[in-house]
Amino acid sequence: MKIGILASPAKQNAWMNKQTPAGSFSWVQDSEGHENFDVFVDLDFDNQTSRINEYANNTHTLFLLGAVKCNLELAFRNNQLSLSIAQEQGFKAIGINNLCSFIERNMLEYTNPLNLNTEEIQHIATFLGYPQTECVNSRIGMITPRVVCMIINEAFYTVQEGTATEGDIDQAMKLGTNYPHGPFEWCDKIGLNDVYETLEALYQDTHDERYKICSLLKQRYLR
Repeated sequence: MKIGILASPAKQNAWMNKQTPAGSFSWVQDSEGHENFDVFVDLDFDNQTSRINEYANNTHTLFLLGAVKCNLELAFRNNQLSLSIAQEQGFKAIGINNLCSFIERNMLEYTNPLNLNTEEIQHIATFLGYPQTECVNSRIGMITPRVVCMIINEAFYTVQEGTATEGDIDQAMKLGTNYPHGPFEWCDKIGLNDVYETLEALYQDTHDERYKICSLLKQRYLR
């Protein structure tokens, strides 16, 4: 099985720190040549969804596309393409949780809007170092990123209001709720830009006040 992975340096580092190492694969510098692979993983897809114009005509390769900030349906729609036509023509892709700190886990959180065979997905996931998989609804933010980014946003509100310091909040959340990281530690691991942009995408999608970005978080994003 020939596997190509396209990723930013931060996500390459996260991939190399996976709890379960992946089988053989090749890093690629750009999206060209994706048709030369059986599986093509684009960990930066939701930053450059226009790549779907290249991918959609490839019916040989199985694509694993980072789809937290923009799900596959929206990526197709924004690029004036039809997901249903691509499905009829044999295009194969799933959306995956591509945020740092989640890439490293043993579980692959994914969406399956094209209704691909789940046994095939599990087989590929295992080879990539994910012995566990979780198929979730194809929504912006999936589940884990949505929850964690919302918690991080609330933590910024708490600091902004002067209720507690970042260090105190991190310690309280780890000791009080047994979280693996405090909200600000998690923000650093995910990357502040991805946290902000995930929350922004969630707010634009839902207009839910829970995802309205704290001004302190926005200030740090704009620095």
